[in-house]
Amino acid sequence: MPAVVEVQGLRKTYGSVVAVDDVSFEVNEGEIFGMVGPNGAGKTTTIECIEGLRRPDRGRAKLLGMDPREKRRALAERIGIQLQESELPARLRVAEALDLFASFYERRADAEGLLNTLELTEKRSSAFSKLSGGQKQRLFIALALINRPEMVFFDELTTGLDPQARRSMWDLVRQVRENGCTVFLTTHFMEEAERLCDRVLIMDHGKIVALDKPEALIRSLGADKRVVFTLPQGQTAPPLTDLPQVRRVEQTGERVTAYGQGERFASAVVHALEEAGVQFLDLRTEQPNLEDVFIALTGREIRE
Repeated sequence: MPAVVEVQGLRKTYGSVVAVDDVSFEVNEGEIFGMVGPNGAGKTTTIECIEGLRRPDRGRAKLLGMDPREKRRALAERIGIQLQESELPARLRVAEALDLFASFYERRADAEGLLNTLELTEKRSSAFSKLSGGQKQRLFIALALINRPEMVFFDELTTGLDPQARRSMWDLVRQVRENGCTVFLTTHFMEEAERLCDRVLIMDHGKIVALDKPEALIRSLGADKRVVFTLPQGQTAPPLTDLPQVRRVEQTGERVTAYGQGERFASAVVHALEEAGVQFLDLRTEQPNLEDVFIALTGREIRE
């Protein structure tokens, strides 16, 4: 598939701070492409260079085959952008907002169809200030799609939403892609990136530290599987590290986590507990996920 985003040797500094350091990647037509990283990793600066909102110090970014700064007007007709933080006038009604934004473009989507798809039909006459957080997010998606874009940018789309609303947004993103639109999203939720994205780029300290399909990134980590269980009060687990499948064991109070590898890892742990006559509660197995990859590559420290 052809590339709709091409980034080559991108570098951007702010004084002595290197925000983006020699970054190169491509986004293919028709995919959901995710960018993740800690705060200050360089994600926002990279996207702003791609969108033409910032000029890189070195390197280049091309969007739909065009220079995003030289062809901003032409690109505005063909892309949609949902920003991490957006506001509208408090009294502006939902239908009025769609009509206003549609007037900016030559190509226009069916506003009523968008309202229906985004479950906002009953709110078409509601003022922006009266919408819930999820409804406001859906409205901003509608505004990003009102020009029938070929590519749309979603920046932290589900931040602040409850789990039910977040999963509803995931369905909407998939539907946007199914309708022929390439999706570029940033997110702090690793589960979101793992479930939605065809490929994920992980940035840290202005550099790309990983770029691949989520399942390939997880596989490359070689992370341990986990068996987690609770011991009743007074019970002691047998020495599980004696098992060849178990690499280490952590215990916090009555909660025990065994880490290991191999197809028979979980069954070996359960068998050892049963052979020792140890009762256990709430046992579950956990597979490595994208969050494990993220932490392994970027560290555990909190960044502001």
